[in-house]
Amino acid sequence: MKKLIGLFMSLSILSAPAVAHDFGFAGILDKSNREELPDLILSSGKPIADAPLVLKSGTMYEVEIVSDGSAELALEGPGFFRAIWVNEVVINGLEVRPFGLESVEFDDAGTMEIEFLAIKPGRYFLRQPGSTGENQRVEITIQ
Repeated sequence: MKKLIGLFMSLSILSAPAVAHDFGFAGILDKSNREELPDLILSSGKPIADAPLVLKSGTMYEVEIVSDGSAELALEGPGFFRAIWVNEVVINGLEVRPFGLESVEFDDAGTMEIEFLAIKPGRYFLRQPGSTGENQRVEITIQ
């Protein structure tokens, strides 16, 4: 009987769900699960970012995209935008909660903040459409 109880206890421990994080009532949206990324800069002929970005799946991120108005510039990255869940986009203090994104564009100088949850591990990019230079592209890895 003791062996049977011991076997039952061992099996119940193995079948219990693994808990990776305890974020409390807010879950993954809890403030302790947020990180700020360095700004992405849109400026004619200048690098978008200083280095590639490495993100963790399951973490909320905020990134500011800043355009200096030197040209009409955009960022596209459909693969990246499909690998994240966009919580909100803030433009001039107005919050937009989109179903999804494929690209963003600036006609003039300004700042846009995107808050998102990294989901699908992989290697992605954001780039200026039609550009071929390495500076007009930022590599993003979700681990």
